[in-house]
Amino acid sequence: MSQPPESPQHEPFLRLYAEHEAALHTFVRSMLPSREEAAEVLQDVIVVLWQKFDLAQDFKKWAFGVARLEVLKFLQARKRDRHVFDDELVNRLADRAALHEQGVMTRREVLEGCLQKLPTAQRELALSAYTKGTRMDDLAARRGQTPMSLYKLLHRIRLALLDCVERTLAEEAHT
Repeated sequence: MSQPPESPQHEPFLRLYAEHEAALHTFVRSMLPSREEAAEVLQDVIVVLWQKFDLAQDFKKWAFGVARLEVLKFLQARKRDRHVFDDELVNRLADRAALHEQGVMTRREVLEGCLQKLPTAQRELALSAYTKGTRMDDLAARRGQTPMSLYKLLHRIRLALLDCVERTLAEEAHT
């Protein structure tokens, strides 16, 4: 069986969707009472995004708008259920979620910058310590340290990162 030809927009769509998938899922989930409903609506969102994809637009803003409309459509269809949020509440939740997401992205970007400011050895240690599947006792043994000394060192690195992030955000707020 032969593969259907790929659209020239296939790869750009997948890249943009992958980049914003977690934020989009969080956004949809913030407007619906259950994970199952969020997963159901997210499937509809993805279909609409693919069908109407236009590389010229701001993907994230557009995707969030599509998600909001799909949630409202989903809730309208379920209006008979008295446990459904009304449209005004859904819109307020969506606005708050979008604002929260922007704050999270800003903090994440600032954290990335602060990580780059750390001395190389500290940066590599922090990145390896917080990689999924890393066991602190194994990492400590590889480094020739006790687990407690490793935890103390990581604590100091986290404090330095927190200080850097807070200082940077405060500086940006005054600018």
